[in-house]
Amino acid sequence: MSPNPLRDASLLDLYKMEAAAQVQVLDAGLLALERDPRAEAHLAACMRAAHSLKGAARIVGLDGPVRVAHAMEDRLVDAQKGHAPLDAHAIDLLLRGTDLLRNMPTQDGQTDFVAARTFVESLMQSGGSRADTMYSEAATEPAPPDAAHAAAPAPAPSERPGERALRVTARTLDELLGLSSETLVEANRLSPFAASLLPLKRMQDGLAKLLESLHHRTAGTAVDEDIAAALAQARQQADACQRMLDDRMAQADQFGWRIGDLGQRLYDTALRCRMRPFGDTLASLPRMVRDLARTLGKQARLEIVGATTRVDRDILEGLEAPLTHLLRNAVDHGIETPARRRAAGKPEEGTVTLQARHSAGMLLVEVSDDGAGIDVAALRDEVVRRGLATQHTVDALSESEALAFLFLPGFTTRSAVTEISGRGVGLDVVHDMARRLRGTARVHQRPGEGARFTLELPLSLSVVRSLIVEIADERYAFPLAHVSRTLRLPRDAVEQLEGRQHFTHDGRQIGLVGASQVLEYTRRPPLGEVVSVVLLTDTQGHHYGVAVDRFVAEQTLVVQPLDPRLGKLQDIQAGAVMEDGAPVLILDVEDMLRTIEKQVASGTLQRVDADAAPRMPERRKRILVVDDSLTVRELERKLLSNRGYDVAVAVDGMDGWNMARAQHFDLVVTDVDMPRMDGIELVTLIRKDPRLQSMHVMVVSYKDRPEDRQRGLDAGADYYLGKSSFHDDALLDAVEDLIGRAGT
Repeated sequence: MSPNPLRDASLLDLYKMEAAAQVQVLDAGLLALERDPRAEAHLAACMRAAHSLKGAARIVGLDGPVRVAHAMEDRLVDAQKGHAPLDAHAIDLLLRGTDLLRNMPTQDGQTDFVAARTFVESLMQSGGSRADTMYSEAATEPAPPDAAHAAAPAPAPSERPGERALRVTARTLDELLGLSSETLVEANRLSPFAASLLPLKRMQDGLAKLLESLHHRTAGTAVDEDIAAALAQARQQADACQRMLDDRMAQADQFGWRIGDLGQRLYDTALRCRMRPFGDTLASLPRMVRDLARTLGKQARLEIVGATTRVDRDILEGLEAPLTHLLRNAVDHGIETPARRRAAGKPEEGTVTLQARHSAGMLLVEVSDDGAGIDVAALRDEVVRRGLATQHTVDALSESEALAFLFLPGFTTRSAVTEISGRGVGLDVVHDMARRLRGTARVHQRPGEGARFTLELPLSLSVVRSLIVEIADERYAFPLAHVSRTLRLPRDAVEQLEGRQHFTHDGRQIGLVGASQVLEYTRRPPLGEVVSVVLLTDTQGHHYGVAVDRFVAEQTLVVQPLDPRLGKLQDIQAGAVMEDGAPVLILDVEDMLRTIEKQVASGTLQRVDADAAPRMPERRKRILVVDDSLTVRELERKLLSNRGYDVAVAVDGMDGWNMARAQHFDLVVTDVDMPRMDGIELVTLIRKDPRLQSMHVMVVSYKDRPEDRQRGLDAGADYYLGKSSFHDDALLDAVEDLIGRAGT
């Protein structure tokens, strides 16, 4: 290699970055030209990529890549001019050139030189009007740096003019996401702080009323002038304090709303920074499918759907190996030889489709083929032959249950071992990856039409939508991806069967275990009249009911890995911080299910205590819910009833006003916008009625602007909450603050 003062580590790194991008262009373009040699756009793209690589390698002083890129460019020019069409042999040689460019430079420059010379000679033999000169030109025309720069084409404009890419380390992105989530948590603390001022406002209002009452009682009586003056001054001070408190509460509401909005936007932006297009890791896959098919004497191409689908960076990195296994499996096991495809009335070239899309808050990645499908009968025979199940059991399995055996380690339907298949390694890797990424793997097939493997994964590993529950007075989070549903069972629905507790759901007997026992709490609260159950399902379709103390909320949590010094904690996956700043542990559901199975197998599983001593009957607090929306009424009724309150409902303000006067209630919870009488008018009437003045009133409305909140509080409401409070503890905490627990 000729010495070049410009060649240093930084320039070499820049060249490698550019070479990786241009080699991807060459690979994709050559595969397209193999299917359609007259595709001018792909031919031009390949020529530009080879030309750019030649110029970049010449600047850095890499003779081997210069020779290879120059030879490829000239061969493509000959094809463009019609001197030497691109047949299958030429495409093979050009793809070999991209492999050389991908792996150059090596530590040994002489190896690069020899490899480049061999490649150029092979390409010369493939034809072309200038093939006899391309090697000598590459060797004798080292262009000066300026010329190389002039020859290089201008970079293609980005899809969005004005945007530029910035390389940021993954660690920096993780730190940014962590800081933004902490900012959001701190911002969310302002709302409870503003709500905590409401009792102070009520005390201030009470003080003002006492002073006003004292003033009226002393009016017209002989009172010392100093006392009268002090009383007047106290009234003035109380009024001033009341106005100041009202102003500060309004400011706190407004500031809390603004900082919460900014915190949410910051968090969303930081989260988007972790997302990358699905196609970022797919550049080498079409080439792999093509080369593997040729090795097996088949014809196959890869179609990619949803390359722009946004995927979390960590999930994208985890998908690389499983997708490789699935695609190799599709080509080897699925796609037939050209002769068999012709006999079946199919095109000689098989199609493997890789698709990514978002669905119901999850990422679905599918690998499908139009091959022969899976021989389920042969699969059942192999299961019996390996002793994995008896013939009677296998015959009773549904097709989906039988196909699940494909994911077992070491399982294969091939009788002979080859370099590509037969070792039973591949699909178990896919299954393990899906579990590590908190997802699932499934397979479907149609005889003669092909097979489809589906990976259902969370959109991000940084956040997890979770069900927050209380277990032994501690809060835990179940990832919703593992929760089939939640149930509230009457205590008498829990049955004893063969020494274990069960309940019936959808016609099936489901075992019931206590979460406190699984987590090894020594203190286990007794069952109440209603049992809160989280229904979990394992990868084999087995169902388990886990009894918890109560359901708290459904929240999106930012996953915080536990300190590595703790090691792997049994049944615990990670930690998180809730919106109110409280820490919560995220449960490892699969680990929990394994713990349950161990306890069942060892006979140590104890019954959930259903024999608690009966409690003395207590008067339950009564709440009137007033809302014109059936959905909202029912939601509020269930929330409050599940806490033990006696709840009545009214369909609008007028109905609520009549019920409030006719029956005793400890609290009225009302909406604002309703027919016949709105919530503000209802609150005003309650506050004016001497018999109802001691009744607490709470407004819950979608109108949560500061001016709406102030209007409700001015009318006499003790609390004014937005309807977003249904999804956390704000509503229930406010109820307990006003009237206490249901039975106290």
